[in-house]
Amino acid sequence: MNASDFEILKQIILYKTGNQRELSRITGYSLGRINKSIAILKSNWYLDNHLRLTKKAEELVSATKPRSAVILAAGYGLRMIPLCRDIPKALLEVKGAPLIERLIEQLHDADVYDISIVVGYKKEQFEYLIDKYNVQLIVNKDYHSMNNLHSLCLAIKKIKNSYIVPCDIWCENNPFSKIELYPWYMVTDNNVPKSHIKANRSNELIKIADDENGNREIGIAYITEDKAEIIKENMITLKKSDVYQNAFWEKATLSGKKLILDAKIVPDKAVYEINTYDDLIHCDMESSSLESEYINIICESLHAEKSEIYNIESLKAGMTNRSFLFNCAGHKYIFRIPGEGTDKLINRREEYDVYQQIKDKGICDEVIYMNPENGYKITKFIEGSRNCDAYNETDIKACMEFLKAFHQLKLTVKHEFDLFGQIEYYEGLRGDQSAYLDYTTVKNHVFELKDFIENLSKEHCLTHIDAVPDNFIFTGNDIHLIDWEYAAMQDPHVDIAMFAIYSLYDKEQTDSLIDIYFEGKCDIETRAKIYAYVAICGLLWSNWCEYKRNLGVEFGEYSLRQYRYAKDYYKYAKELINQCSDEEVM
Repeated sequence: MNASDFEILKQIILYKTGNQRELSRITGYSLGRINKSIAILKSNWYLDNHLRLTKKAEELVSATKPRSAVILAAGYGLRMIPLCRDIPKALLEVKGAPLIERLIEQLHDADVYDISIVVGYKKEQFEYLIDKYNVQLIVNKDYHSMNNLHSLCLAIKKIKNSYIVPCDIWCENNPFSKIELYPWYMVTDNNVPKSHIKANRSNELIKIADDENGNREIGIAYITEDKAEIIKENMITLKKSDVYQNAFWEKATLSGKKLILDAKIVPDKAVYEINTYDDLIHCDMESSSLESEYINIICESLHAEKSEIYNIESLKAGMTNRSFLFNCAGHKYIFRIPGEGTDKLINRREEYDVYQQIKDKGICDEVIYMNPENGYKITKFIEGSRNCDAYNETDIKACMEFLKAFHQLKLTVKHEFDLFGQIEYYEGLRGDQSAYLDYTTVKNHVFELKDFIENLSKEHCLTHIDAVPDNFIFTGNDIHLIDWEYAAMQDPHVDIAMFAIYSLYDKEQTDSLIDIYFEGKCDIETRAKIYAYVAICGLLWSNWCEYKRNLGVEFGEYSLRQYRYAKDYYKYAKELINQCSDEEVM
């Protein structure tokens, strides 16, 4: 017997009919398939000659009856950016109700009331479901770094005649039932690329090669008690492996090249997986969740309709912001949303003033919209672009030539970037105690450089402050410098120091960078000054990293290297400063 036979038996029980034509209409199977299955069910003693249930069939119904459900709702929903900036994906409204509430109510209609929801991102927003539906919440505190296999492992004790349900599915018909006779995994009848499995004629699910088309995976599954034990053992084994962190829960259902669950094939148009903004638009154009502040800004600034926005894609998180790429009316744009704690780091009004100064100079990317109060910004995407390669000499020379030309414009704004003042400001943000045990000594050393810096004769002009390789954008022969949020009046040579420390250059590479900018004509005093800036900026960004770490944003080696710059370049600067003093005495 296979899944089709059990599915036909299920429909005979539910609809209380053995009429072959009626069963064909209900199941979509041919009359030939119906007749063949009835014969198999009779020969296996599930039906008698009058197509009535036998005791064996009744025992099967009791043994496989659905008892619980686990809904997986812990993830960020990054592909739903920007809609999931404010609410988790499971709470998006589709056809008048949050996705997860519709799923819960469909489970209740199938007499399944023991429901566990694995939550993580914005977990507090799910709390009301405890009172409304008497569900249990299981918290996945590692949702930001683990895939949904880990979520299911947290609910491992709940898996026994259970539905496993992703939170982002909207089914036109209830996918759950009071009767389940076999273990299954839901797929649609549509063959698509990037699927991992394909149903064969026996309704088995076979793992396929990456370049093959397979059935569209929905992710809803029903796991009977016998299969649950196998899946639990597989999960425990996977937990000890290197693949565990990034694995989907379906990996635990594999036995060789087959899933241990049969295919439950449903019509493609009857099931929506709400993974992206485009999916939600396609499923429910009137969803109240589409009333997003970010979407409204796009529509207003680009004079567009919601239906003209598509291909929204979350970009890799930057050090300060969260951004997404989108298409609108045939053009690509980037929407910048300030990141965690940014309001304490950046004055958006001052940033706005900088963009007003440079907007007609052909220096930066094209700004379509910017809000000086909250920092939301839309820029036109530069097609065919790439970032500067900090280890390619041709790129470095081009960036330094561009930077020098910008400095020579001697643009001005009303605000300054006080390096020493910012160090102390960031200290206040990160808290009284640094994680570095010798911080006080290092700070005292760096602040020894203050008199040397302040007594030098130097020019002040608009300086980028964050002139790092990632912010230089190459398009053919053109270069643009982006992300001006830290820009202010300062010694422009600070930009050289910043390029070096972000690139994690050693001393030889830093000296080479200085020589490129000054075309081999950098005097010893200026070099000492740039060394001092490297030390000062290293301590500055080290404190910045500590503050961001306290907010849950970790920068790994970058933060350690910044602190190291503060130590090492203090020494290099002092050596040159002393050398300058000796030359003056002579």
